[in-house]
Amino acid sequence: MSRKMEKILVIGACGQIGTELIVALREKYGAANVIASDIRKSSDPNITDGAFEIIDITDKSRLEEVIRKYDIDTIYNMAAVLSAVGEKNPLVCWDVNMNGVLNVLHCAIDFNLARVIMPSSIAVFGPDSPRINTPNDTILRPTSMYGVTKVCGERLCDYYVERFGIDVRGLRYPGIISAETLPGGGTTDYAVEIFYKAIEERKYTCFLKEDTRLPMMYMPDCIRATIELAEAEFDSLKHHNDFNLAAFSITPGDIVSAIKKHFPDFTCDYKPDYRQQIAESWPESIDDGTARTEWGWNHEWDLDSMTGDMLAKLSKRYSEGKLYKK
Repeated sequence: MSRKMEKILVIGACGQIGTELIVALREKYGAANVIASDIRKSSDPNITDGAFEIIDITDKSRLEEVIRKYDIDTIYNMAAVLSAVGEKNPLVCWDVNMNGVLNVLHCAIDFNLARVIMPSSIAVFGPDSPRINTPNDTILRPTSMYGVTKVCGERLCDYYVERFGIDVRGLRYPGIISAETLPGGGTTDYAVEIFYKAIEERKYTCFLKEDTRLPMMYMPDCIRATIELAEAEFDSLKHHNDFNLAAFSITPGDIVSAIKKHFPDFTCDYKPDYRQQIAESWPESIDDGTARTEWGWNHEWDLDSMTGDMLAKLSKRYSEGKLYKK
């Protein structure tokens, strides 16, 4: 039976997902029970409206100090070096994404934590994986350092579940699109940048080819999925750290068409860079039936509803001179 989550620490709270996750968790569990942390300070009131601690996930002693200070029983580890940045700094990617994960896992053992949420990514798949409706359980041979660390992280977490009996869970995020926070160096960043440029300039230069199809998800679904998995009964889960997660699969051309329904004068040209090769090693669509069966996952947003919401929110901020929030 799953233990109750009472004191939650979010590592990497200033990142794209962490920034919105911290808000949702504080609304659900109370601000006093959710501690935000990151490697750098934040001026975002959504982060600082509650306890905040500086934590470098590669520093285990500092992590232990914060766990003791707040009597933490649950950790959401959102800290990661993403795909594009990871290719430029592979050793840093390994250190953060692997040694950081080990630090969290050993803290889970040492402090008898109730739960650890350790997200993964569709980057675990590679050119040998089926690219259409990629199954939950299939060959994992990624070609990026980010993908390598995520495969290792999944297997490591599953090992710690079996070997030490700790409760660790994770899901494979597709590309995440947010109206609130900018991305942090991933291959799917174009799917956020394009909306900002549509508002500002009515034009965009995309670093992927027009027909590059990838799985995507709107941030509200991402946050809801993360919390729903965390709250699922442990005994209902046959998988633990490798749940495929999906909503819709789109190309840059699809997003352009959706934006043009609102801004007919919007234009986009395409200049693929090194990220094109990474994207072509990933699935075009994901089969997330395992998540839907084991813990009841179901997405709510599609491309058109997301596009309307994104443009409405960003247009409002642009009119107020606050498009890029600090």
